[in-house]
Amino acid sequence: MPLMGSFYVGLSGLQTGQNALNTTAHNLSNIDTEGYTRQQTLLATRRYNTLKKDYQAVSNQEVGLGVLYAASRQVRDVFLDKTFRKESGRSAFYEVQASSLEEVENLLGEMEGENFQKTVSDLWTAIQELAKDPGNSVNQGLLVQSCSAFVDRSKAVYAALEEYQNNLNRQVYEKVTKINEYGKQLVELNDKIRQIEITNTRINNLEINERANDLRDTRNAILDELSKLCDITFEEAIDTNVSVQIEGIDFVKMDRYFEIGLDVDETTGFYTPYWPQNAKYKVMADGSKKYDIKNAEVFDLSREISSDLDTDIGELKSILLARGDHRADYTDVQEDKYNSTVSQSIVMNVQGEFDQMVHNIVTAINDIMARTDYMKDVNGEPLQMFKKITTDGYTSDGMGGWTYNAENPEYRDSLYTVKNLMINVTLQQNPGRLSFRTEDQRIDYDTAEALKLAFTEEKYNLNPNVKKTVNFIDYYQDLVAQVANSGYVYRAFATNQEATVEAASYAREQVVGVSSDEELSNMIRFQNAYNASSRYINVIDEMLEHLLEKLG
Repeated sequence: MPLMGSFYVGLSGLQTGQNALNTTAHNLSNIDTEGYTRQQTLLATRRYNTLKKDYQAVSNQEVGLGVLYAASRQVRDVFLDKTFRKESGRSAFYEVQASSLEEVENLLGEMEGENFQKTVSDLWTAIQELAKDPGNSVNQGLLVQSCSAFVDRSKAVYAALEEYQNNLNRQVYEKVTKINEYGKQLVELNDKIRQIEITNTRINNLEINERANDLRDTRNAILDELSKLCDITFEEAIDTNVSVQIEGIDFVKMDRYFEIGLDVDETTGFYTPYWPQNAKYKVMADGSKKYDIKNAEVFDLSREISSDLDTDIGELKSILLARGDHRADYTDVQEDKYNSTVSQSIVMNVQGEFDQMVHNIVTAINDIMARTDYMKDVNGEPLQMFKKITTDGYTSDGMGGWTYNAENPEYRDSLYTVKNLMINVTLQQNPGRLSFRTEDQRIDYDTAEALKLAFTEEKYNLNPNVKKTVNFIDYYQDLVAQVANSGYVYRAFATNQEATVEAASYAREQVVGVSSDEELSNMIRFQNAYNASSRYINVIDEMLEHLLEKLG
C-alpha cells in the first residue's frame, strides 16, 4: 500500500476509537438513568480496494482501508421484555384488587368513628329489651330509635360504597386518557425513529444503520408503562415501527393509533372503554354520533379471572372489575344471577350482600308487625316500621282492606333496598302506636318474641356460593370477615407478584443495564486502540519525512 494511502487506515482507527469512546462515556453518564439501555459498539471493515484482478488466482490483490464504526446498537432481549411486561401487568391487576378490598374493609369496619356492627348490636339489644316488657313505652321508643339509627347508618355505609365506585370510575377515565396519550406518543416516536434509521449504507455487504437509541429508550419506557395498564402484545416491524395490540385488538399500527372511546351510562355515569372502529353508530340530528358498543368493549369482564388464561393482567381491567357496571342490591345476590353479574366485582359484591342483610332485617320486622290485627296506621293500613320512599307497601282495596304490594325485581322502586328505605314517620313521632297490646288490652309477648326469634334464626347465606347459614347478628361479622380474608389472599397474590416482577426486572437489567466495570475496561481498550492508531500515523509521517528529506 502507498504510504499516503496508509494515512487512511490510521485515520479510520482514530475516528473509530473516538466514536467508541463517546459511546462508552454515554453509557457511563447514564448508568443511573431509569429506562436507559446499554449501547454496544459494532465495528466493521471498510471497503477493500482491488489493486489487480487475477482470474487465475485464488483471490484478487486487494488492500484494506481500515476499520469502520458501523453502529451503536442497543442490547435488549425481546423475551425478557415480554416476560417483564406481562408480569408487571399482572402485578398491577392484583395490587388494585388488594387495595380495593382494603378500602372496602375500612368502609365497613369504621365509618366516621362508629362501627356499623354496633348499630346492629344496638338494634338487637332493643329487641331483647322489648321482649322483656313489650308494653313499656320506653322499650318501644328504644326500638324505633334503634331502627331509625339502623336505616341512617345503612345509608351512610352504602353511600360510602357508592362514592368509592365513583372514585374508581374517575380512575377509569384517567387511565383511558393516559393510554390514548401513550398511543399518540408511540406513533410520534415511530415516525421519528423511522426517519433517523431509514437511511442505510452498505460496506462489504454489511448494512450500516444509524440508530435512534435514545428515542428507542423512550419508546420502550412507554411500552413498560402501557403494559401495567392493560394486557398488550407488541412487535417491531422491519421498518422500525412498533405495533401494539390491547386485548388482541390493534391499538398502534403503522403510522396511526386507534383511540379508545368511553361510553357513559346515563343512569350511573359509569365509563365503559370501547373501540369506536368496531362499534355501530347512528348520526343524530345535531351531527353527533351515538354508538352502540355491544361487542365493541375493550375488555370482556365476563371471562373467568385466571393466571392460566392470562385474564388477570392490567390495572385498568382490575379497576373496572372492582367497580362493576351498576349499583348492586339484594336482587343481584340471587342464585340465578349472582355468578354472572357481581361475583367478580369487589364493590358490587359487598353492596349486594350488605343490601341483602338490610332487606332481610327490614322485611322480617315488617312481616311480623303485619301479622297482628291491632298494629294499624291512622287510616287502617298495616303499620310498617320501615317504608319505601318511592312506593307504598300496601294498597287499599277500597273496601277497608289492604293488599300487600309484592316486590318486583324488574321494578326497583318496589324493592325494600337501602336506597329506597325510610323509617315510618308516624312511629318516629309517636312510638307508642306500636302499643304491643291486643284489642282486649293484653300485652302481646308473642309478637315481641317473634321479633327476637327472627334475629336468632340461622337461615341466611351471604351469597349462593356460601353454604354456611347465619342469623342477623352474625351476618355482618361474616361479611366483614369475608372481605378481610379476600383482602389477605389478594395482598398475598400482590406481594408474590411483586417478587416475580423484581426477578424479571433483575434478569432484564443484567442485559440492558450498564456495568461500570465493563464500560471502564472498554474505555481502556478503545483508548489503547486510539493511541495505537495515533502512533501508526506518526510512524507513517516519519517515514514520509525521511523519504522527502533524504531522497527528495
